[in-house]
Amino acid sequence: MGPTHEVQCCIVGGGPAGMLLGYLLGRAGVKTLLLEKHADFLRDFRGDTVHPSTLRIMEELGLLDDFLSLPHSKIRSLSAEVDGHVLHLADFGKIAGRCNFVALMPQWDFLNFLASKAQRYPTLHVAMSCQATSLIEDPATGDVIGVNATGSAGPLQIRADLVVGCDGRSSTVRACAGLPVEILGSPIDVLWFRLSKKQTDRVDILGHLGHSRMLVTIDRGDYWQCATVIAKGGIDRVRAAGIEAFRGSIAQSAHFLSDRVHELKSFDDVKLLSVMVDRLTDWSQPGVLCIGDAAHAMSPVGGVGINLAIQDAVATANLLAAKLRAGTVRSVDLERVRRRRLWPVRVIQRLQVTIHNQVLNPVISSAPRVLSVPLPLRLVDRFPGLRGWPAQLLGVGVRPEHVHSPRERAGATHG
Repeated sequence: MGPTHEVQCCIVGGGPAGMLLGYLLGRAGVKTLLLEKHADFLRDFRGDTVHPSTLRIMEELGLLDDFLSLPHSKIRSLSAEVDGHVLHLADFGKIAGRCNFVALMPQWDFLNFLASKAQRYPTLHVAMSCQATSLIEDPATGDVIGVNATGSAGPLQIRADLVVGCDGRSSTVRACAGLPVEILGSPIDVLWFRLSKKQTDRVDILGHLGHSRMLVTIDRGDYWQCATVIAKGGIDRVRAAGIEAFRGSIAQSAHFLSDRVHELKSFDDVKLLSVMVDRLTDWSQPGVLCIGDAAHAMSPVGGVGINLAIQDAVATANLLAAKLRAGTVRSVDLERVRRRRLWPVRVIQRLQVTIHNQVLNPVISSAPRVLSVPLPLRLVDRFPGLRGWPAQLLGVGVRPEHVHSPRERAGATHG
């Protein structure tokens, strides 16, 4: 059976939602154990965009200056290249306050930063190389009362007043809890790879669209993290065409990369992200709650997934931290988290599905045609004063959260 640990909250998954929720609950004096199945946070193809809404959370926690001391780059404006014409789409400088840019930072740096700052709170323990395997249920009521897990020292049991699944789109917690999933679907997949960067490269153009191709270039300082869109399930056709054809399509999508596509030696240098968009119809049952990608898998369109997950974490801490500390969390409290966060999730997912179907799917279709830029984007490009609206939608969202969870003095101990 292994040793048994008793906590007030067990968080499964050390991604953005899990790490920030752990930080906030530790800050509030809630006895919390966070399980992360990997030994570190070094996963190459994770979201790198830290939007103004997340930067504001860092500011509210008094962490922004330390956070921005980490290596990062800033996106002040957003443009896209469509059939060789540059469209100016968003001006983040029009967002009020200090956090009026998008920070590009490897996600592992962001997670390591939160983990290091969380060490000041003795009620939070982060267990690396520890994977949840199943939920523990009360045999009398069926309520979830903990987690079975496997760590570096073998199996263990964690008894918890609440289990929070932050373990991503393939969530063990949501599968074990039997929470129903609504599949919204996606007509696209994404191929990720990296190419070297030159000082003369233009950094404000993230999207490159043309007939049958779309490429996104994300600035990671000394190299480009690139993503190209293909039809859902089309990876075998891409591989069958060969690496030379793939290099040629990249060079055609973004001409400035044509002198370095040879860095892709084989398809071993290209990783597949199977895009899915879904959400739980119920985010909780007694004793267990899912948030972030475990509750709603997002498309990479707009790079908003990490920021929605962080907003979920803030809302969860705001609504539950004091009740967890007091031992009074009820099912109705868990449902309040879903009600609070469902509307912004629905809005963004509907926008992503629309972009999939009306923009990306036509782009990667085989029928030759001239791409038509939607009228709203043409207006934003023509009138600079309008560029604050898409910046607000992408950077801040439709329901930004602010930190209202309680705070205990760092270093305080509890009997």
